[in-house]
Amino acid sequence: MTADPIAETIGALLPAARAELAELVAFRSVADPAQFPRSECEAAAAWCADALRAEGFEDVALLDTPDGTQSVYGFLPGPQGAPTVLLYAHYDVQPPLDLESWVSPPFELTERNGRWYGRGAADCKGGFIMHLLALRALKANGGVPVAVKVIVEGSEEQGTGGLERYAEAHPDLLRADAIVIGDSGNFRAGVPTVTATLRGMTMVRVHIDTLEGNLHSGQFGGAAPDALAALIRVLDSLRADDGSTVVDGLDDGDAWQGLQYPEEDFRRDAKVLDGVKLIGSGSIADRIWARPAVTVLGIDCPPVVGATPSVQASARALVSLRVPPGQRAGEVTELLLKHLEAHTPWGARVAVEQVGQGEPFQADTSSPAYAAMADAMRIAYPGQEMQSAGMGGSIPLCNTLAELYPQTEMVLIGLSEPEAQIHAVNESVSPQELERLSITEALFLRNYAMSRPAS
Repeated sequence: MTADPIAETIGALLPAARAELAELVAFRSVADPAQFPRSECEAAAAWCADALRAEGFEDVALLDTPDGTQSVYGFLPGPQGAPTVLLYAHYDVQPPLDLESWVSPPFELTERNGRWYGRGAADCKGGFIMHLLALRALKANGGVPVAVKVIVEGSEEQGTGGLERYAEAHPDLLRADAIVIGDSGNFRAGVPTVTATLRGMTMVRVHIDTLEGNLHSGQFGGAAPDALAALIRVLDSLRADDGSTVVDGLDDGDAWQGLQYPEEDFRRDAKVLDGVKLIGSGSIADRIWARPAVTVLGIDCPPVVGATPSVQASARALVSLRVPPGQRAGEVTELLLKHLEAHTPWGARVAVEQVGQGEPFQADTSSPAYAAMADAMRIAYPGQEMQSAGMGGSIPLCNTLAELYPQTEMVLIGLSEPEAQIHAVNESVSPQELERLSITEALFLRNYAMSRPAS
């Protein structure tokens, strides 16, 4: 590790940061009251607000957003004439999924094999800790050279758009010269990476009805239309034989230009079973960063245990479609809705409802902020040059901020490298990545202050 005093300070602060991350991970802050009490999210928001106040932030507030969740805001004044940088993270997390598959409790930060395990450790409670570490290191080494705004979202994982709508209604609140989104990740641990593109997302619920009620399959099966079979037909229509996503009228996207993802590395990172083929066509980077991708997130139907010999009267599914850069999520949603309706067989009654949406994002990697970040990464990761990659996931706020502040430079970094297994069981964060990226962010803020005048 470099001998820069910023690095030395962050190294000394890391044990305390681990204790703070453990406190934050302990909140079961899934922004869905049907799964966890709303009080868990409120407590996590209050914790983040208290942390900002302890660092000297002013105007700290819990923002009640239109989707019923809270985002946390704070402002730290900078030197006269300094630019303003907005730092973003989110405290809400994905549900823990199969609890029996977690090696250690999901809401208890646990060290194992050199990593810290817990839901949200990387995505994105660790991102908030990263921001705190960077600011503390700067304060200990001459002061924070920029004005800083921090926003910690409360419903990013749900895609319900609360903070986007709030920002649109209060357009001056998050205005800044540069924005650092701390919710992406390195291409792999130890490879300093900025995320240049994000796919957008639309999520729809499809419900199919065929009968007034379930029927005995021996008495009526073979003629009575099975709603579950109809749903399976509809879902199958969304894929070609090679597994590529197919939606009537939808553009297949572009080829990815830039850092490539070797197939053997992807198979290892994705933990694909031996002998199982990958789906889709084109390079791996094309498939996960530059093209649409459909996923069936869940199906409501009888479980195998306890199933009866019945023809199902109703069935429904939740479907996600990732939207590549250059396409509009609203237009893609309309195509998906029409496709699902058109491919429903046997005259079955189908109802399709959109339940979430986020626009894709493409950064301007030629901006001064990227030069400042490249210089910072060169020091934090000795011997390494900054790489630019895409990310298949969505951060809906990015496009909102880009539309609100078209002159603002936006840079995406974070802790979600492949080993972190975000959204899956046994999510973890590398403390080495937390350390290096905190150093990176501190150095970036220092570099940016020297290279950019205030707006």
